[in-house]
Amino acid sequence: MVPFLLYSLYRVVVFAAVFALLLLLGAQPVVAGVVGVVVAAAVAYLFLRPARDAAAAWIAARAQARTERHRQGRFARRVAEDESMEDAADDAHER
Repeated sequence: MVPFLLYSLYRVVVFAAVFALLLLLGAQPVVAGVVGVVVAAAVAYLFLRPARDAAAAWIAARAQARTERHRQGRFARRVAEDESMEDAADDAHER
């Protein structure tokens, strides 16, 4: 599974568990939601580091691949064409 989705799923599960537990204990839904978000963030920070690091590495790899595709894409070809046309014009002007 995609590391980012797995990490997100872990956080949602922790949130849902805390939220449901607090509702069962009689907490107001808004309070349970806020406490659930805070607890899920703390648990993720303290215990989900490997999953978070894997998600961050996956996102970085996708960004790098996108950058490489952009460099080799249509924009790069147009720049090369423009440079060759400018070089040809300079050569013609020098003669």
